[in-house]
Amino acid sequence: MERGNRKSRVGVVVSNKMTKTVVVEVERRVADRKYGKIVTRARKFKAHDEEQACQPGDRVRLVETRPLSKDKHWRVAEILEKAAEVTP
Repeated sequence: MERGNRKSRVGVVVSNKMTKTVVVEVERRVADRKYGKIVTRARKFKAHDEEQACQPGDRVRLVETRPLSKDKHWRVAEILEKAAEVTP
């Protein structure tokens, strides 16, 4: 049974330094109001990552959830693409 339509976003993990929390940057492309040129806008969201599986560079899908802390209202639904491993 569905509890309503939840918002969903796809973004890239920027930081995982907090416990069970990741910072995800979501980019969207919009047309400039006056000139019509396509510009990229970015916003960072804090999301709950229960298994602490996300690494910086991973593409993830976020879903909206109840407030979990002061500024954490999203959780990681799935990891779409793992970051490429860099070997020194």
